[in-house]
Order: sequence, then structure tokens, then C-alpha cells
Amino acid sequence: MALGYKARRRWALVILLIGLPLYIIAAVVTVSLFDRPPFWIELVIYIALGVVWAIPFKFVFKGIGQADPNADHDAE
Repeated sequence: MALGYKARRRWALVILLIGLPLYIIAAVVTVSLFDRPPFWIELVIYIALGVVWAIPFKFVFKGIGQADPNADHDAE
């Protein structure tokens, strides 16, 4: 079942406002469980984790910045 444009916009907002901060906290806590690595390794870990979180949600964010494809454009 494909999500509609409005549903994808709502889910994107929920993911960005609630899910992303929770993911950031989880990533920081997870990295802090181990001995602190050198700065450049820690930076690479955070960059990788920053990319990995978005992969499962790619379908939600795709096309959100565009105009609603179902909107009536004849109301000029």
C-alpha cells in the first residue's frame, strides 16, 4: 500500500521531529559505551550513522519538497 502525498508529509514531519532526535541520542549513547576513539574515527562513525538512519525512510522523504501532484493546478 503506497502512502499518499499528505500522509508522506505527515510521516516525514514525525520522523524529523521525534525520530531523528531519538536516533541521535541513541547513536551518542551507543558510541559512548566504548572507549572514546580518536576524533577522526568518531567523526566517521557519526557520519555513517547519519546516513544510515535515512535509508529506510527514503520512500517517505522522496518528493516531499515538490508541489502536491494531486492538487488542482487549474485554479489560476
